[in-house]
Amino acid sequence: MLVTINGESRVLDTTLSVADLLATMGLDGRKVAVERNREIVPRATYGDARVQEGDTLEIVHFIGGGAPDTAVTGVDSEDEGFVVAGRSFRSRLLVGTGKYKDFEETARALEASGAEIVTVAVRRVNVSDPNQPMLMDYVDPKVYTYLPNTAGCFTADDAVRTLRLAREAGGWDLVKLEVLGDQKTLYPNMPETFAAAEALIADGFQVMVYCNDDPIAAQRLEEMGCVAIMPLGSMIGSGLGILNPVNIRLIKETASVPVLVDAGVGCASDAAMAMELGVDGVLLNTAIAGASDPIRMARAMKLAVEAGRLSYLAGRIPKKRYADPSSPLAGLI
Repeated sequence: MLVTINGESRVLDTTLSVADLLATMGLDGRKVAVERNREIVPRATYGDARVQEGDTLEIVHFIGGGAPDTAVTGVDSEDEGFVVAGRSFRSRLLVGTGKYKDFEETARALEASGAEIVTVAVRRVNVSDPNQPMLMDYVDPKVYTYLPNTAGCFTADDAVRTLRLAREAGGWDLVKLEVLGDQKTLYPNMPETFAAAEALIADGFQVMVYCNDDPIAAQRLEEMGCVAIMPLGSMIGSGLGILNPVNIRLIKETASVPVLVDAGVGCASDAAMAMELGVDGVLLNTAIAGASDPIRMARAMKLAVEAGRLSYLAGRIPKKRYADPSSPLAGLI
């Protein structure tokens, strides 16, 4: 019997249930999601669902691409954090899990960052080597809130399909949507983003959405029902920092859902600058994973986000065209 599994043809000697197929491949059914002929196979039916001649299966898991039970150490006591989709988080730093040299470094960087929410990508399982370590073995979804994202999706259909598989794999309905326009800029394709957001919200997902820094587009996404708006600071992975602070501030001033800067942060001062705009948080990945010392940079980003938030709450002095002496002139010798 000939079937296709993760894009590769495979001959099976006999008809198997999905559960038996996973077992013969050495895969833990609790850590993967299965799609058969573009229809998700519910985990509860793995024992009954039969693999038939000509079937096309996709078997996926989470890769680097939760909330601790106790308060995050080092978070300023004056800042109570933010709420998204009815869930409270103390840390305003969200961290991606991709690009690290290995899962051990990923786990150490996440711990140093103090992040509670981590983004994860959905990818095919390596069926040729099912014993490879999985992200869940190092980053416990009982400790961190997994935020499945649609990194690498260029159409609304692919994004929706990916997140439906993610929900089946882990049961999460809080997700990050991004639909990209091209490989060079990785800017969001807003028409496709609107279409995907509409479909996902109708399907019961709570959508945090990556978008351009257009206040009108952001407003439309909120009106559609997105639970958080995530305008880009600059191009994904570019490290260019916050290129359009005025528009991000406008988005924050008009939104009634959390606004988080997503993408482009390169150093700690970029993260602090984003937070000084009054946004609710910052999501970054490459700035930490690509640093010479990711663990040290993770701690720097943690402190920068906290400092930027405190600076915003404290209220900066107004800018003036001329000097204003700090010491009083009265009584000058």
